[in-house]
This record gives sequence, C-alpha cells and structure tokens, in this order.
Amino acid sequence: MIYIFSILNNLVNFKGGPLGLPGIPQPNIFGYEISTHIEFLILVIILAGFTYWIANRVVQSPFGRLLKAIREDEVFVQAAGRNVASAKVKVFMISAALASISGVIYATYITYIDPTSFTVMESIFIISIVIIGGAGNLKGSILGAAFLVALPELLRFIGLPNSIAANVRQILYGALLVIMMM
Repeated sequence: MIYIFSILNNLVNFKGGPLGLPGIPQPNIFGYEISTHIEFLILVIILAGFTYWIANRVVQSPFGRLLKAIREDEVFVQAAGRNVASAKVKVFMISAALASISGVIYATYITYIDPTSFTVMESIFIISIVIIGGAGNLKGSILGAAFLVALPELLRFIGLPNSIAANVRQILYGALLVIMMM
C-alpha cells in the first residue's frame, strides 16, 4: 500500500502527483447538475440504497452462499469442485465497483483529489466499521458506520475538550474492537 502511494505521489505527469487533480466537475445526471449540499445528500442516500440493494442481492444469491462457504472452509469448497480463485476474483471486482461509487461521489463533492486524500487511518477506520458492525453482516456494517461517525460528534456535544475527547474516542474504539473480536 505504501508503494502504491509513493508511486502515485511521484508520477507528476500521470495524474498530477502530489498536486492531485483539481477542478473535478460536479455530477451531471441527465443534464441536471448537482451542486447544493441537499442535492448531494439525496444523491448519496440514493446511491447508498442502491449499493446496499446490490450487496444484499449478492449475499442472498447462490454466489453469496458460495462466498460464505469459502469463508467457513475454503479447502472443503475446493474439494467440492468449486473454483475458489475465480470466486475470489469476482467478489473482489464487485467490491471494487461498489467502493468506487463512494470514491466518485467524494471526488465530485470536494472537486479535488490527491494521494493524501486517503491514508492508512481511513483504511483502519473502515476496517473498524466492519469489525464493530460484524463481518459478513450488512446491517451491522451500517450500524457500525453510523456509530463510529456519530461518536466524535456525540463527544463534541457533551462538551469535552478536544484533547480529552480524542483519548476517550480511542479508548472506546479499542474497547469495542476487543469486545467484537471476542
């Protein structure tokens, strides 16, 4: 991951390197340009619902049952004659496509993106959402995301100073991760 960051950060001629890509246009859907915060919120809700629907359809399909079987016992699935490598590639492509939806919306919302837009901390945060929500549980991931996004705001609402709130948040993250791992 660090190598990819270094390569993208140093290829100035490719996509601007550390300068990034400025001037990303606002989304234009059937000739209607989305430019206000409310319009973006509506678009994000629609796309989140669409993404959830697609993910739920994949989980409920025979392919989803194959993926659950691979998660439980990969050797048994291979012994049953299923192509595990092909299934892993397919689910990787599906997950990359679904993740790219949020990346595109983020880039058009801020109209600028560079290699530092997503760091290791964002990756850890996303993994924390999945762990706290429950791996393999779509509704749990949504609840985990809502909780972990709302937690800093709740601590701010309580009125704790930033130095204390940051420590409390880290303690709560750690405790939740330990509880969910057990």
